[in-house]
Amino acid sequence: MRRLDARSLRGLAHPLRMKIFELLNLDGPATATRLAERLGENTGTVSWHLRHLAEHGFIEEETGRGTKRERWWRRVPVTNQLNTTDFRDDPDSRGAVSLYLHELVGQYFNRINTYITEDWPDEWRSAGTISDWSRLRLTPAQLRALNDELFAVVTRHRPDPDAEPDPAALPVVVQLQSFPRRPQPGAPDSPEGAGGREGDAG
Repeated sequence: MRRLDARSLRGLAHPLRMKIFELLNLDGPATATRLAERLGENTGTVSWHLRHLAEHGFIEEETGRGTKRERWWRRVPVTNQLNTTDFRDDPDSRGAVSLYLHELVGQYFNRINTYITEDWPDEWRSAGTISDWSRLRLTPAQLRALNDELFAVVTRHRPDPDAEPDPAALPVVVQLQSFPRRPQPGAPDSPEGAGGREGDAG
């Protein structure tokens, strides 16, 4: 686990660098040329941003692969954690925090949008879900406990890195957003809905 500080956050909080980092995270190692083709960018520009990400410890060169003219890059196998309260008293970092969160939410949206616009077999379409539960009322401690339990569930389903992958398995993205919402003045409390998952969309 790596907790982002002001320097590392500013090293990552750039629209193109975050796109590069996302591709390396989702699809594995790549060269500047391959990334540039996917992103519609100049190879030299992508190379500069790759070196910047490496300087801040987010990616590293994959040794033993490629040539001096064609270097392969991969994500450093560390989980990055951003705690926005770390920057509450640091006005110089507010712009970087805002940009990072804006781009991150955009990435989450784009992943979902891609999924719903693609053609998937029924077995996969019925297995996926887009759900929300908007009628919970929790304290900060209860919200933290809920998130801890959800993280533990996802961790239990994470495959052993040394295990042989199931031929029927595909990469799966699990996105979780949980946050408080300020009630609107005069809005009555809505009763908890009956049934299963609120807002479930396969």
